[in-house]
Amino acid sequence: MGNPLDAVPLSGIFSIRDMMSTVDRPFRLDHGDISFDTPAPIREAMKRALDAGETHYVQTGGLPRLRALLADKLRDRNAIPVDDPDEVLVTAGGMHGLYLIARTVLDPGDEIIVPDPVWGPTLGHILATGATPVPCPLRPTLGWRHDLEELHAKVTPRTRALLVNTPHNPTGGVLTRSDLEAIAALARERDLMVISDEPYEDIVYDGARHVSLAALPEMYERTVSVFTFSKSHVMTGLRLGYVVVKNRKLRARVLKLISLTASNVSSVVQYGGLGALESDQHWIATNRAALEARRDRFYAGLAGLGGTLTGSPPAGAFFAFLRIDPDWEPPGGLAPGRSQSWAMAEHLIRQARVGTIPGVDFGVVGEGYIRCCFAREPSELDGALASMREVLG
Repeated sequence: MGNPLDAVPLSGIFSIRDMMSTVDRPFRLDHGDISFDTPAPIREAMKRALDAGETHYVQTGGLPRLRALLADKLRDRNAIPVDDPDEVLVTAGGMHGLYLIARTVLDPGDEIIVPDPVWGPTLGHILATGATPVPCPLRPTLGWRHDLEELHAKVTPRTRALLVNTPHNPTGGVLTRSDLEAIAALARERDLMVISDEPYEDIVYDGARHVSLAALPEMYERTVSVFTFSKSHVMTGLRLGYVVVKNRKLRARVLKLISLTASNVSSVVQYGGLGALESDQHWIATNRAALEARRDRFYAGLAGLGGTLTGSPPAGAFFAFLRIDPDWEPPGGLAPGRSQSWAMAEHLIRQARVGTIPGVDFGVVGEGYIRCCFAREPSELDGALASMREVLG
């Protein structure tokens, strides 16, 4: 029997990153990163921690003060009924949290229903456990949400869990409260766990509202939720996240895995998290407004591409998931076995110096699309659009 890691493909995101490293004056729309600086209260708290010598081992589950503040945040802003700060465990970013939860919830041979498209590393975490991800389409005609009858039909006797990611990467779709209530009813009816991945909880537009599934009636016990400071607090490179687990048995597993994989999350970075939560966090609303303006700027600029790339502005996150004209082919045509989305991504790198992610990297439903990040500086967005117009317009 082989090692489950042998079945884990390397995300195309990393291949694109390598390709972009060779490009002169690149436009990095492939990066899922925000161009804003990390807010001053976070940086200053980390500096104070360094100056005070707070560079030693800390509690495996996280600094007690940080966990207490996170429990308050989860109760007040997410309406998740956290009873005790012990139910919150600090992780090295959201990706670490997803890995811990996949290993905690899933056993070899289990099935977990995942959205298609889905962020590639999530599939890697699942496959590494020996479990099987079962894709369920998100429908563009529904605003990149599930057809709930299709979701029900995917459940089998082997189904252990459902994966929910809202706001969604890569499409920007946001599940409504009624969507989540239907998913919760399915989970209760079929005795399923839910992994709720919520990195973009604060990045929603046009009056959309983010709802945490664990806040719904009778769902906290059967939901494990993953959050991160990366997006809302511009801490992508600092790697600070947290998971929320009510079930004691699962929580003990997570704590054990943290001890085996990290011992503890960086003490200095955790003090940065304290700096964030002990401030007024005004940047969340300010950055969201700036991202909405960048979204609108980017989509207005798509008009000059002659219909080669099209799409509707997303309700959440900071990605444009753009449909490629079905008739488009690169010069010389598509090579045998080459997908259109990979051909477009490579064409834009070579001819326009623009990095994007091929949609097929996120699943079968993503073929025929590319993902662009509009959380870049306006000048970079304008430059990328101008270069794309020269190549595609």
